[in-house]
Amino acid sequence: MATILVFGDSETYGAWDSEGGWVSRLRKFIDKTNKEHMIYNLGVDGNNTESLLIRFEFETKARLWPEEETIILFQIGANDSSRLSFERFNENLKQLVKIAKKYSSKIVFLGLTSVDEKKTNPIPWNKDISYKNDKIKRYNDAIKTICKENKVYFIEISKISLDEDGLHPSTKGHEKIFMTVKDFLIKNNVI
Repeated sequence: MATILVFGDSETYGAWDSEGGWVSRLRKFIDKTNKEHMIYNLGVDGNNTESLLIRFEFETKARLWPEEETIILFQIGANDSSRLSFERFNENLKQLVKIAKKYSSKIVFLGLTSVDEKKTNPIPWNKDISYKNDKIKRYNDAIKTICKENKVYFIEISKISLDEDGLHPSTKGHEKIFMTVKDFLIKNNVI
């Protein structure tokens, strides 16, 4: 038995996908194949590592079962690339890993998806925020490095198709993320 906690931002909760996003697909797959695993989608629109650090430990403790293994997945960092210094982002990632290791030996980070800069520089709903691929790549590389240094899993997803807004994965993109994550978790005996 395992409790799977998936933390992140709007991509995690399934923004712009009529089928509920990649986490919803993973939950349906797990429900069909392993009735003893519980999966929680803890994605919150607009979250970055700062806001996730505020809620991470509380939300994790609220879902722990003493007799069950806990698996933690993170999909975070795109919002950081547009609002948070690179140094602060790195410190926050290290802190997230440190706290997560108190609750699990199975920690997985997903990388970041690229954006369509014609639509995200700036974003239409907030002219003060821009998403740029060079910054996203830098933040993605930082996640990869911190995962390697801390011996936690990393899943590369940078080549996923985007929806009309240029920022979030399309329905096909969420399907591809689900398949990539599912295959990785099975191959590495995480689930």
